[in-house]
Amino acid sequence: MNKSTILSFAFLLMVTIGCGKSKEDIIDDDKGSDEAVSLSLFDKSATSETKALYSQLWRIQSKGFMFGHHDALIYGREWMNEPGRSDVYEIVEDYPAVFSVDFAEVMDDRRATSTLNAARKRTILEARKRGDVITAVCHLNNPLTGGDSWDNSSDDVAKQILQEGTATNVKFKQWLDNLAEFALSLKDEQGKLIPIIYRPFHEHTQQWSWWGSKCTTNDEFIQLWKFTLNYLKEVKGVHNFIYAISPQRDNVGGREELLFRWPGDDFVDFIGMDCYHGTNTQAFQSNLRALQVLSKEKLKPCGVTEVGIEGIRNGGAPYTEYWTKEILTPLIGKQVSMVVMWRNAYDPLKEGFHFYGPWKGHSSAEDFKVLYRSSVSLFSKDLPNMYVLADNVTVN
Repeated sequence: MNKSTILSFAFLLMVTIGCGKSKEDIIDDDKGSDEAVSLSLFDKSATSETKALYSQLWRIQSKGFMFGHHDALIYGREWMNEPGRSDVYEIVEDYPAVFSVDFAEVMDDRRATSTLNAARKRTILEARKRGDVITAVCHLNNPLTGGDSWDNSSDDVAKQILQEGTATNVKFKQWLDNLAEFALSLKDEQGKLIPIIYRPFHEHTQQWSWWGSKCTTNDEFIQLWKFTLNYLKEVKGVHNFIYAISPQRDNVGGREELLFRWPGDDFVDFIGMDCYHGTNTQAFQSNLRALQVLSKEKLKPCGVTEVGIEGIRNGGAPYTEYWTKEILTPLIGKQVSMVVMWRNAYDPLKEGFHFYGPWKGHSSAEDFKVLYRSSVSLFSKDLPNMYVLADNVTVN
């Protein structure tokens, strides 16, 4: 039996299971068989809800993957800042299990003029009320040059941040102060702080950013990572963050590539991976295998924190089977907690192709429904209570 036939058989078997048994049954069947495990967070003073979410991220990996979408509650292909809307919801009448959002504009010099910061807070509260998981990336402006995240013109940015008293150091700490203020304002209906999976300095393996491989040395990146986490925890008292690292892995790779500039086990909570593999399914599969192996080795939950093809195209043509072939099939049997698609830019005239998730009317929408019906894909309605401690899991 060749590889293609094996994958097709595995996919058919998965769909059959998904059609014959509800997602809730799949989750509950394994509940009593989970082995006891003790996990450890960077922040030993993390809130009870943050520790509970962390335990559930670990436990859910053996049940399936949570489907996520960046900025999915703030805007979509044809709408902007309309409460309750989601491109995903308008296809399957269910929300993504993971809501990804960008914290940069609540931090840097755009804070005073941003038109979407209120929407960011509103949608985080809405997602938490449903019981969904929230993760935050940060396309932070360059604090030295005044440019954007993609301004990699200077290799002095991290150096200046790490040198106490410089203008860049002062500015960066003010930006962290702004982040702390925002994070500590995020409270659920019981007045408890909302846990956030926060991934600063994402895709540090690439050269495009001021914190990336072009502009920082190995030691500078690690020191910048540690400085940021310690400042938020020790100086600002932020105890509702789970800290995620997220190297970009687009090509065939393994464990060592995921550990590029690893800050140390004590300074990473969640092992993420941004994987823009396009249609290179082999690359996605190899990195998924490495991710789950590393997760078990380090006893840290893991997930695909960004993925997708711009415009959902294959060779320039609409990719109508994208969801089953490039997302669902490679994830069968892989123990990762989430897969998060990048955003659908607001483009009501449909003049461009900057969308990575499904939307009503797109040619891949029917294929997306197959992914949704699968027993291993978890959406908002499928989630257990993510904010109570999972059975047989302790978090230190």
